[in-house]
Amino acid sequence: MLTLFNSLGKKLEPFKPANENTVYIFTCGPSVYQRAHIGNFRTFLFEDILVRYLEYSGCLVKRGMNFTDVEDKAIAEAESRRMSPKDLTDQNIQDFLHEMNLLKMKIPDYLARASEAVDEAAEIIEQLLRLGVAYWHDGNVYFDPLKFPRFGELYGLDMTRWPLNKKRRFHRDTYPGMKWNLGDFILWHGEERSRTLHWDTRIGKGRPSWNIQDPSILYKLYDETLSIYCGGIDNLVRHHDYTRAILESIRPYPLAKYWLHCRHLLVGGQKMSKSRGNIYYTDTILNEGYSVEELRFFLIYGQYRKELNYSRGAMDSAAERLRKFKKTVKTLDGIGGRDTDMDERGMQEVEEIFARGMDEDLNVKGAFDKLDEFLSKTDVGDLNPGVASGFLRALKEIDEVLRVIF
Repeated sequence: MLTLFNSLGKKLEPFKPANENTVYIFTCGPSVYQRAHIGNFRTFLFEDILVRYLEYSGCLVKRGMNFTDVEDKAIAEAESRRMSPKDLTDQNIQDFLHEMNLLKMKIPDYLARASEAVDEAAEIIEQLLRLGVAYWHDGNVYFDPLKFPRFGELYGLDMTRWPLNKKRRFHRDTYPGMKWNLGDFILWHGEERSRTLHWDTRIGKGRPSWNIQDPSILYKLYDETLSIYCGGIDNLVRHHDYTRAILESIRPYPLAKYWLHCRHLLVGGQKMSKSRGNIYYTDTILNEGYSVEELRFFLIYGQYRKELNYSRGAMDSAAERLRKFKKTVKTLDGIGGRDTDMDERGMQEVEEIFARGMDEDLNVKGAFDKLDEFLSKTDVGDLNPGVASGFLRALKEIDEVLRVIF
């Protein structure tokens, strides 16, 4: 049975979907003020594996994802390039979808831009104002976390640190660093702060803050508890607790049953960033001579809750491991690839090895290593065609999850 580490509660739990008919998943999409790098794609590939493995296990999955195309960073970046925010984000979205296809990722069932859910953001804010959870100040709207009793539970925030004597407000969309802003966060940039990009809505002119953009898209797409909500580990600081507080303030049911967070891809032990000059893109890696399958394999070959470190040596090692595995599979194909009576016991044995690894919180590395060990200990060249055919059929179905073998 599949077990997943739930950030809400900080423990492994057996997976039981909130809706027994359909597994609804929402995954935090990219902030499209810039191009996504391979560190970003590590998280998106973990989510791709999650969706594919649930489908492999017999679930009907519907996945939503957002594009953050309305935020301070996008406006500033567009101004620096002397172009409109829409032209900038349109290009980055087009590039992102191209790279998703390149890396053999499933395109989510629901793709929504924050700019397409501004009316929903205004409607949510109107409800929060009516409840007294949010308030106007100096032309903007802010959320008071002290009005939401479960605030900070996802991260595990110590609310005794929260300042009670002096009102503090944080005006920007995002703040750098893995630390908390202990104060009220902005929901709506009023007309004074949104002259470059604004909408005329039921609460007046302005634009939604980054903090309410995911809630507005979720409000538009879903009217029930999600089975799974995903994102990178940095979303555990502020962002996902903000999203949860906003929507659970206006809805009588939990936002999501399971919260999953993928850890960073590092370079030389450090997080990728422009300031360090250590950002790698998909074409950077492919231009060094690696295949798409080798890059995808490197990024999924691990356990999503453990940091992955990129180096040329690590990339070479992963690529070589995949090449050797594919060579073994090619031998199997030569024996069992023709029309032959398949030995279903062989197929079942391979499937069970894969499932044991994957059911342990999507441990791709553990599952692949066990498959590799099993085939290495088997004298593949001497297998009868029926058994080889069973192994091959199982591996083809497994590769609907991994997408790196065939």
